[in-house]
Parts: sequence; structure tokens; C-alpha cells
Amino acid sequence: MSTNGKSTEPFIPDFDPIDTFVTPWSSHADIAWNGQIIMMGILVSLACGVIGSFIVVRKLALMGDAISHGILPGIALAFMIVQSRALFPMFFGACLAGLLCSFCIEWLQKKSILKPDAALGLTFTTFFAFGVLLIAVYGGNAHIDAECLLYGEIGLIPLAENLSFAGIDLGSRPLVSMLAVTVLVILAVIVFYRQLLVTSFDFTLAKTLGLPVTLIHYGLMLLLALTIVSAFEAVGVILVISMLIFPSVTAIFFFTRMPAILFCSLPLSFIYSVGGFFLARWLDCSIAGAMVLVASLCFALGWGFGPKDGLTWQILRRLRSSSSTEDSHGEQFATRG
Repeated sequence: MSTNGKSTEPFIPDFDPIDTFVTPWSSHADIAWNGQIIMMGILVSLACGVIGSFIVVRKLALMGDAISHGILPGIALAFMIVQSRALFPMFFGACLAGLLCSFCIEWLQKKSILKPDAALGLTFTTFFAFGVLLIAVYGGNAHIDAECLLYGEIGLIPLAENLSFAGIDLGSRPLVSMLAVTVLVILAVIVFYRQLLVTSFDFTLAKTLGLPVTLIHYGLMLLLALTIVSAFEAVGVILVISMLIFPSVTAIFFFTRMPAILFCSLPLSFIYSVGGFFLARWLDCSIAGAMVLVASLCFALGWGFGPKDGLTWQILRRLRSSSSTEDSHGEQFATRG
């Protein structure tokens, strides 16, 4: 198509099923490359979905956003101290900064007249600004880019340096670290499920039972920080927030019990990652962005047709209730007649 002699690209590219679904797996190199991308997406979505289920129940959905911005100064300070981008110093600095950000939010809520949303906004913007300043001044020597940390690029995961242990090549460093954190999150939820459940749904009962509610809260924040730090190289800290929220808020339209909601994180992770990969292949766009778009579509389907308070079922219940009311009024009128 041309306008005044200039060619224009269509808003939505033509769909080629062969190029979209077959070409990415046409060789062993393509399988290895794209397989790592999809696996990283699954691990990020699964870890975020499991930990996010408890975050959403506690009405702390934006805490992930705060910690994701709050880790920036920790990363910059870790480099300034050790003069290296080694994995463990960066992990330690980022997690420490994330926990400090969470502590500051809690402290401001308890010790000042600020409401939770104001305390959260004040803290994470301060941490974020401080982190951007440190990266701008000192990040050049370490090749730390604030935009990379925020937006990430999951498509470049296969190019990351490999992680080795005792002379054994374990594979891509971000993929291995994300796998380790995902396993840690699942094991922690299994072991401390009762404590997490009680403190999430009934704070008063948890204190009555003598549970260390403060320790449990900061343990959950530590897991959240670990998950965010592990995922920022893949999809960026901003898009991680979507993966923290979407699985649980989609599952609640189908299930009411926490074990079922947690289990839903697994199939939804496959749908987000695989669907996002193929959607990005078709539209030639960001894979992480496409994953979030697929998550949004899944949420829309759950909201529209889910049996637990989905829009369709709400309308049907109202129609049935209205019909029952009319029948009742009709019977009363007939009796009086």
C-alpha cells in the first residue's frame, strides 16, 4: 500500500502461521535459543504468580512496584563497594534495598499521619530517584543501564553469560538464578503455607495463635525481593508487576480456595509465556510486552465468563432473581384474587 509515493506498513501484520509457529523451531540452534526464552517466561510467571497470590490477598499489590523501584540503589551501591557485577553482591545489595524500602513504608505508616498509599508513593519514588542518580554517576563503568533494569529484554537471555559451578557449566546465568529462586519460592510456600495463609486472611487470629506475624511479613517481602531481582534481567522490574498480579486475580474467577489459586499459576505461566512468544513473533514486538497482553486477555476472559462472579454469571443470576421475584408477585396476586 502506498500514499503519495510512500509505502506504509499495515497496523497489524499479515498472519503467517508457518513463520509464527514453525520457523522458530526449524533448527537445533533455534530450538535452543527460543526454548530458553519461553522457559524464562514460564519461570518468571510461575514465581511471581505464587508469591503474588499472597501479596494480592494482603492488599499489597503495589508493594511489588515499590520494591521493584527500590532495588535500584542497592544494585548501584553493591557495584560501588565491590567494583564488580558479580551475581551474589548484586543479589545481596538489591534484596537489602528492597527490604529497606518495605521497612520504610511500614515505618512511615505506623509513625506518621501518612496513609498507606502516600507512604508507599513517597518511599519508592525516593529510592528510585536515588538509584537513578547513583546509576547515572557510577553505572557507566559497570555498563548498568536504568532502562535495561526497568524494561529488560527477555529475547536476549540466550546471550547472557553462563554460570559454572565446580567446573560444570550450568547454563545461562539469569535462567539458572530464576530457576533457583522459583524452586525456593515454591518450597517456602509449601513449608510455611499455614503461617502465610493465616497471616494473610486473619491477622488477629494469627496474633492470637502466637505466630510471628512481623517475621512472616518480612520473610514474604524477602521472597518478593528475590523474585523481582531474579526477573529484572528478563522482563524488567516494571513488567514483573503484571506477573505478580494477573495469575491470582484471574484464578479467583474460577476458584475460591487458595491451593487451587496457587496451582493455577502453573498453567497460566505456560499460557502467558508460550502465547506471548508467538504473539510477539507475529506482531514483531516486545516478547515481555506480549506476555502481559496475553495475561490481560486471560484476565478479561475470566472476568467475562468465570463461574465465580464473572460478568456473564452475574447477569444470569440477576435474571433468575428477577424472574423468581416476578413469579412470586404473580402468585401473591393470584391468591389475593
